[in-house]
Amino acid sequence: MQLQVARIGKPHGIRGEVTVEVLTDAPEDRFVPGTEFAVEPASSGPLTVRSARWNKDILLLGFEEVADRNRAEALRGARLFIETGDLEEDDDEGWYEHELVGLEARVGDAVVGKVTALNTAPAQDLLMVTTPDGGEILIPFVEQIVPEVNIEAGYILLTPPDGLFELNADDASAPESEGRD
Repeated sequence: MQLQVARIGKPHGIRGEVTVEVLTDAPEDRFVPGTEFAVEPASSGPLTVRSARWNKDILLLGFEEVADRNRAEALRGARLFIETGDLEEDDDEGWYEHELVGLEARVGDAVVGKVTALNTAPAQDLLMVTTPDGGEILIPFVEQIVPEVNIEAGYILLTPPDGLFELNADDASAPESEGRD
């Protein structure tokens, strides 16, 4: 299985470097010269890291296969993946998005939706849960609200505070107000 670790942004300079949106908590381990990434779309890769450096808080990558700005521009929006077999097995502190997507979201025994994404943010991560009626709800991925993640059984258990689903629901899943004409 593959794990997305970055998304390529705009070119930087004329020698083929690109900015990347880092989607891993260990960029110093993932983006070292010689590392090869599978790429989506597949026609853009594979790509091998030639150089990695920080410009303020933006990671700049150079690839062996990319010599100029034009080729770098063609990579904009491409996603970089590593094989999960390359990951160390001693990481018990969290879950990867691919492990969570597809799990049932339950409140008690009631299924309230399915996990469709994990949005990482500086303050806290958010689970995107799609409800049976097609609405989307953002759930703070904190132990007080998601006390149990059971990958083997295929579910997460939620203990949402009152009003959380209504507060974090998108417009499509918000209840219609009564009395409309």
